[in-house]
Amino acid sequence: MAIDPRQIVAGVLTLTMFLMLGNMIKRDHFDAPISHHVNHVAGSTQAFDDSDQSLANANAAAGDAPWKEETVGLKPCWSKPPLEEADESKGFVTFSLTNGPEYHVSQIADAVVVARYLKASLVIPDIRGTHPGDWRNFGDIYDIEKFVNSLDGVVKVVKSQPSELSSKNLAVLRVPNRVTQDYIAENIEPVFQSKGNIRLATYFPSVNMKKIKTEQDANRNSIGCLAMYGALELQPDVQEVVDSMVDRLKTLSRKSDGQFVAVDLRLDMLDKKGCQGNDAGSKKCYSPQEIALFLRKLGFDKDTAIYLTQSRWDSRLDALKDLFPKSYTKEGIMPMDKKSKFLESEYEKVIDFYISAQSDVFVPAISGLFYANVAGKRIASGKTQILVPANIPPASSASVANYVSHYVSKKNHMAYSCFC
Repeated sequence: MAIDPRQIVAGVLTLTMFLMLGNMIKRDHFDAPISHHVNHVAGSTQAFDDSDQSLANANAAAGDAPWKEETVGLKPCWSKPPLEEADESKGFVTFSLTNGPEYHVSQIADAVVVARYLKASLVIPDIRGTHPGDWRNFGDIYDIEKFVNSLDGVVKVVKSQPSELSSKNLAVLRVPNRVTQDYIAENIEPVFQSKGNIRLATYFPSVNMKKIKTEQDANRNSIGCLAMYGALELQPDVQEVVDSMVDRLKTLSRKSDGQFVAVDLRLDMLDKKGCQGNDAGSKKCYSPQEIALFLRKLGFDKDTAIYLTQSRWDSRLDALKDLFPKSYTKEGIMPMDKKSKFLESEYEKVIDFYISAQSDVFVPAISGLFYANVAGKRIASGKTQILVPANIPPASSASVANYVSHYVSKKNHMAYSCFC
């Protein structure tokens, strides 16, 4: 039987239509259209042009890709010098944790060093918030048993303040961060001998995280290292929230093998006077727009998942989301059933600190103690990709190696004297 040529043509056209429809469906499900929206309000990101993209691609092709393999985690170098029971004092050292986890680790270290030197008993602290009357128990955030057990034999720890202690027999002493043995002998021990009990209030004259140099400091540092890196762990409920958020970020980062970037970017800090109008040679803070361009020129692509320490989304962050659509705050990735409890100031700071310590890349948009103490935890665990922003001229190459934190590139962080 003869075949009508018109039937053949009709069949080919039908098959072609089905193929075109199939491609359209595939594209709709797996290749979502790229948004080229750019805010043109003040502070928004300028369009990332073809020359910028070529530069980022060139860096990746040259083997200078932004993702680096983790180094092997370091091992603790500190010792636990035994405390002779016969030398123990009957006095107590009390203190409170304040201002957030970046301060807590330093305050813990100073209190342990002082109590050890005085052979006094250390009372587990409470945690004071930023507002009067805002306080919580140590065990609400940190693991009490881990803390006590880690310091066993180094300093005696009591879990609650003894009834005989009161404000009347407590001398309140301000102590500089990373207090030295000389300072304790000259300024703290005489008061302790006189009063029998003291209350410490650590202050921070500067952000000092440099490695120790003298033998005396080395002895002090061994105990400080143990307290700072070996005593504090989150209690299980808080750790569970952190772990669930990290897992969520890794899922959102499946196009980059589960790797994500954490950026310490808090708009309330950027609004402070020290962050306004600082010149290129002395910048200590970077805006969302500057962070976006910095990351893009280093070769991070639009699918990179970014965690921001800002608690809730703000329109000023749109400049970052324009280039990195997968940018999130806590509110966006915290499990729904945890928000009522953990989207609250003191917990929020703790969550930021520990997610920043666990991310594959950490970018401090703000200099200070948060950056310094996150860097210490990352160095200890081998997560040394800490990239400090800087202005990158439009035509220059942006090598990742040029922006690695000096804490890592020069190995001058105190963590390098705590771990080996």
